[in-house]
Amino acid sequence: MATVKLVNVNKVYDGGVHAVHDFSIDIQDKEFIVFVGPSGCGKSTTLRMIAGLEEISYGDLIIDGKVMNAAAPKDRDIAMVFQSYALYPQMTVYKNMAYALKLRKVPKDEIDKRVREAAKILKLTPYLDRKPRALSGGQRQRVALGRSIVRRPKVFLMDEPLSNLDAKLRVAMRSEIVRIHEEVGATTIYVTHDQIEAMTMASRIVVMKDGFIQQIGEPNELYRNPANMFVAGFIGTPAMNFLHGEVAKGYFVIDGTGEKIKLTAEQKKLLKNYEGKRLVYGIRPENLVFEQSEKFETFKESSFNMKTVMIELLGDIINVHGAVGNGKAILKMSSKYSVKEKDLFKVAIDTEYSRFFNETTTKAITPDYCEYEETDVTASLDEDNVTIIEQKQGVISKTVDAVKSKISAFKSKKAPEKAENQQDGNSNAPQEQNFDKPDKQ
Repeated sequence: MATVKLVNVNKVYDGGVHAVHDFSIDIQDKEFIVFVGPSGCGKSTTLRMIAGLEEISYGDLIIDGKVMNAAAPKDRDIAMVFQSYALYPQMTVYKNMAYALKLRKVPKDEIDKRVREAAKILKLTPYLDRKPRALSGGQRQRVALGRSIVRRPKVFLMDEPLSNLDAKLRVAMRSEIVRIHEEVGATTIYVTHDQIEAMTMASRIVVMKDGFIQQIGEPNELYRNPANMFVAGFIGTPAMNFLHGEVAKGYFVIDGTGEKIKLTAEQKKLLKNYEGKRLVYGIRPENLVFEQSEKFETFKESSFNMKTVMIELLGDIINVHGAVGNGKAILKMSSKYSVKEKDLFKVAIDTEYSRFFNETTTKAITPDYCEYEETDVTASLDEDNVTIIEQKQGVISKTVDAVKSKISAFKSKKAPEKAENQQDGNSNAPQEQNFDKPDKQ
């Protein structure tokens, strides 16, 4: 297969919209990389730049050691699977999968061999003579995957391929795609907004927000050691709890209640520069201990009061949404315990899983980043709206940005209508037919 390397890749649209900022990653052969983040974070734009469907404004795309910025999509040896199945309705499954090879004038014997091999991997052999309308949604998605597999490309790109499926089928297809990836051994880049898909499928995850990479790492690393409040709040269901307050004489004092959570010796050492300063105490819902649990006594000195606001019963577990002083928190616990709305109860923190964040920069406080730092706060600091720390640009990047800004300003003054048309046209990037996608029927 192939290695893929992106070096300070940027996407700037006409009008100065900077969609992707200094995106850099080194993807090894046969890795399964997932780009995840909320809508508008730049993940699909990055994928389309790799595919050649979007022009790279500046930076380098390197595939197998060769710079591919100027290469046409068909010359990159990449196959892309889209959200839409994009199958030819008048063709059988066999012909849909064979069509790309037929266009490349591959010998018939070789086409038949590849199609039947892919059908076996995808468990589509009994359906080769059927047309798409006689298939389920999951089977159609597998046909779309098969059309890519038969080409034997260097890299597979998948842009939210499961978003059209129902919840149960999505779960089944996640494991199918992982199995197919392992059998084919392909380098795969997968885009999704669903953090559960990212956690269950990826060998490494790239978390993005507002065009910036927030963190790159293995799923468990991101879950256990998030780099900032955004990653902590985005990865994990329910999201991590954030308690705001300040450090005072070996305790964390919660805003709005004055309740004190005792810090361990290790935590005191980590937070020595935060004495008398504000910070955010992070703890995941499953690491809170209910007062009726046998573990509660162990962590009693790190307990606080919660008042029930809402209860989610999910069979074997309960998610209790509660109020904590001026803030809120979620307790995830066994359904064997009983809690009613408006109940006041205590929960303790399993301190092994405590995480701390600088309140203004939103960065995780770690042994490597433990000096107190303060920046101006211009937005609320919850998990959905946190301060994003921009990566520093080099001299060349800053110069290019300045030039592009001046050119854009000149165009808008001289020909506003033309500039507007260009901007509108730019959002309609070249479509998928570069990758053998059929025209819409």
